[in-house]
Amino acid sequence: QVQLVESGGGSVQPGGSLRLSCVASGTIISINAMGWYRQAPGKERELVAIISRGSTNYADSVKGRFTISRDNAKNTVTLQMNSLKPEDAAVYYCNSRVRRVGTTYEDTYWGQGTQVTVSS
Repeated sequence: QVQLVESGGGSVQPGGSLRLSCVASGTIISINAMGWYRQAPGKERELVAIISRGSTNYADSVKGRFTISRDNAKNTVTLQMNSLKPEDAAVYYCNSRVRRVGTTYEDTYWGQGTQVTVSS
């Protein structure tokens, strides 16, 4: 099996910064895309940022403020969040497309989520 474990959430004032990390572990052959989604109360889950084989994509609302990076050797994806706004508050979920040992296809996995609160 594959597990994604997130860390780094918390509470910050507007304008502050947080850094989220996610580590993938298990019987992994390869990881394609890794990314972050978020879900605020009463809203649908939305893509925040994704990184795949060196290319990155960001939601318009976070461009210029958030940076996604990846360490392939450690199966880790990191989201550096700067200039946080109250509207960034949500549960952030790590997401990854993984090919497991003994398979020829990729599955999508999710982390358990980490809360980000932005308030004064």
